[in-house]
Amino acid sequence: MRTLHPSLFRRIAAGCAVALIAAAPAQACTRATYLGGDNVVVTGRSMDWAEDMRTNLWAFPAGISRDGAAGANTPKWVSKYGSVIASGYDVGTADGMNEKGLVANLLYLAESQYPAPNGRPTLSMALWAQYVLDNFATVDEAVKVLEKEPFVVATAELPNGRAAQLHLAISDSSGDSAIFEYLDGKLVIHHGRQYQVMTNSPSYDQQLALNAYWAAIGGTVFLPGTFRAADRFARASFLIKSLPTKAEPAIITAVPDQTYDNQAVASVASVMRAVSVPLGFIEPGSPNIASTLWRTVSDQKNKVYFFDSATSPNTFWVPLSDLDLKPGAPVKTLTLTGGRVYSGNAAKLFAPATPFTFMKVNVK
Repeated sequence: MRTLHPSLFRRIAAGCAVALIAAAPAQACTRATYLGGDNVVVTGRSMDWAEDMRTNLWAFPAGISRDGAAGANTPKWVSKYGSVIASGYDVGTADGMNEKGLVANLLYLAESQYPAPNGRPTLSMALWAQYVLDNFATVDEAVKVLEKEPFVVATAELPNGRAAQLHLAISDSSGDSAIFEYLDGKLVIHHGRQYQVMTNSPSYDQQLALNAYWAAIGGTVFLPGTFRAADRFARASFLIKSLPTKAEPAIITAVPDQTYDNQAVASVASVMRAVSVPLGFIEPGSPNIASTLWRTVSDQKNKVYFFDSATSPNTFWVPLSDLDLKPGAPVKTLTLTGGRVYSGNAAKLFAPATPFTFMKVNVK
């Protein structure tokens, strides 16, 4: 791989800083995948948003018939796998894990530019993550299908009136990862275990270049400390790769019933909190910075989905094995809006519900 000259890193950094300040109001998030020993893989993400997204959790069984919510020429499919997802405004899937341990995380990317359909099948942005969770067990399966572009993704305005400009990160129980972005109307894919971290602006290739600069300095010497996307990328990358890949005896013996798997989940949760933006934080002149509303941690070995709200005193979890995700089972939801507070295993608290309607897009 070609080595970039330090002066180029400085030019990229300067350009990214300008882009982050000048971009239209956007929202910030962070995603990091931990690759541990004993087949432990854990993916965490933070959801940073400027207002209440009215997020709820949904349990979607296998066997659901769907379409891409983009007019007549849109993909149609029947879900192969059940999943647990976190919705955004109850119009789309923002985050989730399926019963095979495949995780999908949507994050904001102001630079996104989606192609004109020009007669091609079109999928609503609201279903991009759900399509992956419904249809694939591994990252490699997803990449082999999506790189052929069986459809294009189209976006629309969210309920808050802003465009849904997003990029997609996926990871599986083997630790494989892929990042999908639409830049200048073209799909760009980064595929490999090395792509453990993703934030927001700039585009992913520039995020990697900026992080290489900080990695050369060394995280124990200095890490950038702001809430900007490039700085969060550097911190999350250093922290997630610094976690031990085996059990720490001091932690295991100090906490009753602690296991390495639980330790890994707690460690990833601590990383996501370390790169979160405090609730209510406002920085004048920085539209790309928003408070962290919630965090998720997906234990992809044991298929357990953890949810950590910034407005709740408790973290709760949902073992997918405790849900009925077989074909024909009812769709269920766990309502989080209205100040609901949960703790421990919340799987039994999911209640049958009519599924939300995914955001439709108008295709010209």
